[in-house]
Amino acid sequence: MASIDDLFKVKTVSSPSRALSGLINGQKPYAPSNKRKFEISQDPIYKATKTTVNGDVKSNGIAAVEDADDDDIEAGPALPPDQEEENIDDEEGRFFGGGITNDTADVLNFINERDKGEDAKAEKIDAAWVRRLALNFEKKISKNSELRAKFEDDPQKFMGSEADLDADIKALSILSDHPDLYGEFAKLGCGASLVSLLSHENTDIAIDTIEIINELTDEDVEAEHDQWDLLVDAMLEADLLSLLYDNIARFDEENESDRAGVYHVLSVLENLSSRTTIAMTICTDTSFIPWLLQRVRKKEPIITQNKQYTAEVLAIILQSSPASRLRFIDLNGIDIFLQLLSSYRKRDPAKGTEEEEYVENLFDSLTCCLDEADGKAKFVEAEGVELCLIMLREGKMSKPRALRLLDHALGGPEGAACCSKLVEAAGLKPLFGAFMKMQDKQSTEHILGILSSMLRSLPANSAERIRLLAKFVEKDYKKIGRAVKIRRDYAFKVAAVDQEMSTERSALSAEEREEKADEWLSRRLDAGLYTLQTVDVVLAWLVAEDEGAKERVKALLGERDEGLEVVRGTLEDQLNSMDTNAEDRDVVFQDILTTLMEHLR
Repeated sequence: MASIDDLFKVKTVSSPSRALSGLINGQKPYAPSNKRKFEISQDPIYKATKTTVNGDVKSNGIAAVEDADDDDIEAGPALPPDQEEENIDDEEGRFFGGGITNDTADVLNFINERDKGEDAKAEKIDAAWVRRLALNFEKKISKNSELRAKFEDDPQKFMGSEADLDADIKALSILSDHPDLYGEFAKLGCGASLVSLLSHENTDIAIDTIEIINELTDEDVEAEHDQWDLLVDAMLEADLLSLLYDNIARFDEENESDRAGVYHVLSVLENLSSRTTIAMTICTDTSFIPWLLQRVRKKEPIITQNKQYTAEVLAIILQSSPASRLRFIDLNGIDIFLQLLSSYRKRDPAKGTEEEEYVENLFDSLTCCLDEADGKAKFVEAEGVELCLIMLREGKMSKPRALRLLDHALGGPEGAACCSKLVEAAGLKPLFGAFMKMQDKQSTEHILGILSSMLRSLPANSAERIRLLAKFVEKDYKKIGRAVKIRRDYAFKVAAVDQEMSTERSALSAEEREEKADEWLSRRLDAGLYTLQTVDVVLAWLVAEDEGAKERVKALLGERDEGLEVVRGTLEDQLNSMDTNAEDRDVVFQDILTTLMEHLR
């Protein structure tokens, strides 16, 4: 029996389905995760009604006028002296201040106590509970399907069953608190049944289904890999990806519920992409990438949440595998994203907005694609180098991101064409202009990476290489002075960490040292080991290429009682680390390091 509170409870806006079902059977309420949630707009009048202290529905949130001093005013004849301070209930004691009899009050108190006891007894959530849930869920699906088929032209006859089905779909979110039951849920065929509802004629049913699938596969669910895999594999076998695409293609984002549906589909794609094989399937075996590319370039006066999330999901998928990136490149994604970024070559998006995140995601997607040989070729073809140089000269937010793009584009043996294009496009002046200024760690790392790549890839005695070397020689080797200063700064930082590690190492056994090896390497990298290695490669190239540059490097190092052997030592350490990580070895670069070390003797 319902309590008196339930009988007089005012209906409010329903909370998210997971929160609702989390309260069933005494379960703890759902705590929102850090993952972004779809932002639902609300009518301002409605919000005022709910949030104003004295607001009520009839007054549309406008407080009723009350006289604060009414309690001090006496009205009507005064009570007799013997009754002024006494209880004014009637002689039979039938009524008291609340307007109900004492007997009724006793009954209501008894009911409330019994309801509290029932609420305290939470139903046990186990395999038997899942079987009951599954049986009821399948019955609701069958009943709704039968009534829809029987009364196709009379919606009133099947709307009740549809409401029941919708409630059962939302109640499934309680499973996200019990991922150990995912396997049983999938084994009973409920995963496939849930996916089948994505093809339901009622889009609201499909949207609620997508939302539940999103909750069950969310990264915040504390599920083991095998538990998550059992449920996801069952849904994939039921053609989950195809049905998700069918829905996202039919949604109209002018409608708020459909807009939420698109958001939840994107969130499911993000969840599924945590497994590389699924991310590859999304790219190669579905039409999602073309749809995402179309959605991300849809013109909007203000960047919306869905457009930003589309760019984010693309960035996540592209980072998952080379196959994903090649598919994106084949669909002309490099050119599309460069066009989208071109509007930010001189202006910055407002800070803290969806637009700022959107631009970040565009840069992230391009950056990972430029690690592929095909991506570098498309980048040159689409005039990506020229766009980055404009950003380097005139951009603000885009400047460090343009440096990162160029670093990835010029890197590796396939980056030779990008290196030549940078020189041809008059990129040396803005590049060295940035090099001579104080930069943050990341920008310094990218600038040095670009210089190292050009020294590696530009052909010997070519016009481009001669122009590059001339930049280091001009103005009395001022650029070399800057490189040596950077070397000193980062050598000091790395040496400080090495000293700390040496102290720690002396107190550990050989086995403990091996366990700490990865942590120590990470600390050295955080201190700037990669930057130190890169600047020493640049200095080694200059020593090998030009006798005047060699003498200047020796003179500058001699100011701190150092010699070329410190540069050689860094290269030797780098070479040894490549030897111990055969899978990451770049044979050509290994030969280059060996040759450069010979010039440092």
